[in-house]
Amino acid sequence: MIKENQKILNIFLVLLDVLTITLSLICSIWLRFKTSLFAPGGHLGFQSYLIFLLLAVIPVYLLLYFAFGLYKPRRTYKNIFSEATQIIKVNILAFFTLVGILFLINQPNFSRIMLFLLMIIATFFGIIERFIIRSILKKLRANNRNIKHILIVGDNDLAYTFARKIRNNPYLGFDVSGFLGRAEHVGFEREGSKVIGAFKDLEKVLEKNRYDRVVLAIPLKYYYKINELVESCEKFGIKAEIIPDYIKYFPAQPSVDMIEDIPIINIRYVPLDDDFNRFLKYTSDYIISIIAIIITSPIMIVTAIAIKLTSPGPIIFKQERMGYNGRTFMMYKFRSMKVQDPNEEKSEWTTRDDPRKTKVGDLIRKTSIDELPQFFNVLKGDMSVVGPRPERPFFVEQFKETIPKYMVKHQVKPGLTGWAQIHGCRGDTSIKKRIEYDIEYVENWHMGLDLAIMIKTALKKNPNAY
Repeated sequence: MIKENQKILNIFLVLLDVLTITLSLICSIWLRFKTSLFAPGGHLGFQSYLIFLLLAVIPVYLLLYFAFGLYKPRRTYKNIFSEATQIIKVNILAFFTLVGILFLINQPNFSRIMLFLLMIIATFFGIIERFIIRSILKKLRANNRNIKHILIVGDNDLAYTFARKIRNNPYLGFDVSGFLGRAEHVGFEREGSKVIGAFKDLEKVLEKNRYDRVVLAIPLKYYYKINELVESCEKFGIKAEIIPDYIKYFPAQPSVDMIEDIPIINIRYVPLDDDFNRFLKYTSDYIISIIAIIITSPIMIVTAIAIKLTSPGPIIFKQERMGYNGRTFMMYKFRSMKVQDPNEEKSEWTTRDDPRKTKVGDLIRKTSIDELPQFFNVLKGDMSVVGPRPERPFFVEQFKETIPKYMVKHQVKPGLTGWAQIHGCRGDTSIKKRIEYDIEYVENWHMGLDLAIMIKTALKKNPNAY
């Protein structure tokens, strides 16, 4: 029944996508020519645009939607961001594909600007469409509709933890119908479901009941039974899924690579290892930095003059910091302290009432104006607008020995602001807590998170800025 529902949903999504793409094309033609699809401007008439829509635009978009997995079930995804990223990828690739098609058929009169507008509008409409659909599906599942029934083979902490997560997240649309475990545990109730049989009863239970998924969550000492359990599931046409017992040793969300037929589990998943994600972040960093430098240039000029007039020494303070993959770079700041001995500044920690601060320095540190030159670090490629804050090598050597997972933050570029900073972890605050936020950012990055951090940084005054 669930599989049939998924087929119906996919057909509905395809039809809705066709409607969305068509609407996006109409809007892009209107914006380009200030007229409707039925009377477009330029050298081409309605018929040419209609033919291109039917023969090129819709097929290209639907093929890319299928290729990028946008018709796969996504009930285990908490938010829209992963799907939104795929929609952005589809639209960028569709734009270049359609431009290539126009080049091949030698059609110079078809507006490339209109196709660029189509890319932007179709991205916007596509994300809104999927957000509405996913929200409706989550609400239906939370109200016990479109439910998938799960049998868990296992009666240990791993099995019960999995069942608890299912029960605490009704938006997933899963129902734990029962557990199979040791004979002495039959009849026990845990996490709202009963142990309905022993391991050896799997085939009998599958014969009498209909389950959508069978999840094996058994301890390592029972792994010799896995082949037998999988074969029993396949005998009844049900795919077995395994939660490895050693998942408790994983510090983060893992990913799997394949070398020939051997799976290799990567302990830590970093979204910015993906080439497209890295390109997206680099592009946004470059554009935002240029805009920020232009907008803040009057402030930077006034600050530079104030520093020069009130304190002897250079305007820009350069300090070695550790960045991406442990490489060091020179980070720029407006000088906010008296000129110091280079050896001392490497190991001195800034405090709230630090006597080394100048009068101008105290103000620019509280307002974070001293950080503005770091937009030039972003343009150079040493930093990102958003990311974990970079630290001095002297302290990195200390922290990596005393703070667990401290070096994980260096798997992405450091930033002007970050997830830890908008949670108040700045200045003389807990390094351990700061690293927890940094790791959370590294493992869960998406463009929406960067945007949220930038907005909160701009709107929120940090009491620990000094």
